Amino acid sequence: MAQPSVPAFDHIFLVIMENHGYDEIIGSPDAPFLNQLAAGHGLAANYVSVAHPSLPNYLALTGGDTFGVTTDCTDCFQQAPNLAVDRVAPSGRTWRAYMESLPSPGYIGDAYPYMQKHDPFVYYNDLRSNPAQLANVVPYGQLAADLASAQTTPAFGWITPNMLHDMHDGTVAQGDAWLSNEIPVLLAAPAWTQQRSLLVITWDEDDNAPGNRVPTLVIADGVPAGFQSSAPYNHYSLLRTVEAAWGLSPLTVNDARAPVMGDFFVNA
Repeated sequence: MAQPSVPAFDHIFLVIMENHGYDEIIGSPDAPFLNQLAAGHGLAANYVSVAHPSLPNYLALTGGDTFGVTTDCTDCFQQAPNLAVDRVAPSGRTWRAYMESLPSPGYIGDAYPYMQKHDPFVYYNDLRSNPAQLANVVPYGQLAADLASAQTTPAFGWITPNMLHDMHDGTVAQGDAWLSNEIPVLLAAPAWTQQRSLLVITWDEDDNAPGNRVPTLVIADGVPAGFQSSAPYNHYSLLRTVEAAWGLSPLTVNDARAPVMGDFFVNA
């Protein structure tokens, strides 16, 4: 049976939050903005992360594998293809990763509240060794300028809040408040109002509860308000969905076999 198709979005942005399970966000009085988004857009209600701790999930989202990484190591660089350099860029599309509290473009190492373990891009050798590509890993402050027009907004965008705003060290309420300030700006940008764009907000992993189930919000024109998918998805599914939107080849057998999140876009 053919999988539902994914629109060829002009822009796809991913926002990665930290360490909270589905029930800690959906229905929580500490996350009014996120629950408002879920009510007005789409929610993957049976979505799981693929590992613990943080880093292997970030690698799965961008490289299609955890590469045997089981810690938040800062020197476990990977000689492996990745979504940004080996798929998005060769397709002629632009990309940028916006890292809150990153000291400078392409910075390597920790600089709290920025932590390298939440920046998967610098772990790939072919990205880190290419100055032009490494320059696409930028401080979050660059986003405002890039959103000024659809033409300056990258096709693929990644947002990592800092450790206080991604709910890792800060509270659910703090993270929700940060998103309530930032997400409306994104959705009001020309890339969303003048073009066809997708925003997905997910969590790297849960808080070690059984199942590793995390909330994942899917926001795009055509996704029915309040739609909840019960399909079994995971981080490889999200990667595969980006690939499917743009006709990109899978990176590994993991994303090749993962179901596309196409049920969100039946009416898109």
